[in-house]
Amino acid sequence: MIAKAKALTKSKFVRNVAIVASGTAGAQVITMAFAPLITRLYGPEAFGLLGIFMAILAVVTPMAALTYPIAIVLAKGDAEAKGLAKLSMLLAVGLAVIALVLILLWGEVLAQRLSVDPISQYFWLIPFAMLFAALHQVLEQLLIRHKQFKVTARVAVIKSVLLNGAKVGAGLWYPLAVVLIFLQTLASGLHAVLLWLGLRRAGQFTGGAIGRSSSIKALAHKYRDFPMFRAPEVTIDAASQGLPVLMLAALFGPASAGFYTLGRTIMGIPAGLIGKSVGDVFYPRISEAANNREPLYPLVKKATLLLAAVGAVPFALVMAFGPSLFTLVFGAEWTTAGDYARWLALWMFFMFANNPSVKAIPVVKAQAFQLVFAIVTITLRLGALAAAYYMYQSDLAAVVAFSVLGALLNIVLVGVVLKKCKNFDELRG
Repeated sequence: MIAKAKALTKSKFVRNVAIVASGTAGAQVITMAFAPLITRLYGPEAFGLLGIFMAILAVVTPMAALTYPIAIVLAKGDAEAKGLAKLSMLLAVGLAVIALVLILLWGEVLAQRLSVDPISQYFWLIPFAMLFAALHQVLEQLLIRHKQFKVTARVAVIKSVLLNGAKVGAGLWYPLAVVLIFLQTLASGLHAVLLWLGLRRAGQFTGGAIGRSSSIKALAHKYRDFPMFRAPEVTIDAASQGLPVLMLAALFGPASAGFYTLGRTIMGIPAGLIGKSVGDVFYPRISEAANNREPLYPLVKKATLLLAAVGAVPFALVMAFGPSLFTLVFGAEWTTAGDYARWLALWMFFMFANNPSVKAIPVVKAQAFQLVFAIVTITLRLGALAAAYYMYQSDLAAVVAFSVLGALLNIVLVGVVLKKCKNFDELRG
């Protein structure tokens, strides 16, 4: 046991995970420290309107660069990686302009169709958020490619301090949803700027020519499976996860959406703290393993079991004591959010553990499967939410149905990806 512990401390993979986790942990600690103040300033309805805006934004942002930034880590050389970065930003600018025109022409009609009229006046922020998100993705993937994990960790902490401090400061004078929406949009741009400064300081971007138009076209074709399969899959998955917010708001009002938004945010902390940290480090590691013809199945299986063991305790605590914990920390008006959270914890635990499988999908060329799986997932989740509402007329029943189904689907995803990794290893001999 002592020898294994020493080996872990010397492992470059473990050290990189620790670096990313330290920055994420700092950001999450700051967020949690501010959360009791923010929830008491704004209230469930303001959080609900923010949740609706973020749910819509989550659906459109993957389309901002058609997920080409994810391919940056897989690029064979730095020239190819920079070419993908240029391709991503050209697409992002063009699609943001198209989105702005569409919103100006048909934004109000879309808001009425989605039953989100209270936030229709903020739709014009969406194209800018899309552009910020694309730039963020590009810069983050470049940093991950060069294993500049200290930069991403430092930026996460700085962003968390500035964003949460601004929410509290503004909330003392103007505690409305508009403040949360504007600050969340600006935070995306701030995050991108901080990553850019970190990338330049790390010496990983020297500017200059990063690809002719012909090479850009060649890269777009080479990595065409990302816009063909990954972009629709990520969009559908985001829509699937945003369904409860939109349906709860439409069927039970913004306050219910606010309870769900807070519960989902808090349950996402372990996923952001450890799951994303492992995923960011694991992605370049499994890409290298594939290029070096190492077996992928043992890597994915080991990382999945490790995450499951780490996440068991925190998620189990919320499942057991969710309402009491939320009442104590956030105030008596958030008890319902604790009821939601104890069921969301079940789903989020398995989503937390499936990070290695998700990162392995593009490496084993399984993005077509991922798209089909996403379509099946959103169909089943929509059916579960609708059935729970019509059978029980209960917001909690809808959350329970959504969460239980989500847990089962994530178990299936992990099993299928592990099987594909084993097949991938066997085909390479």
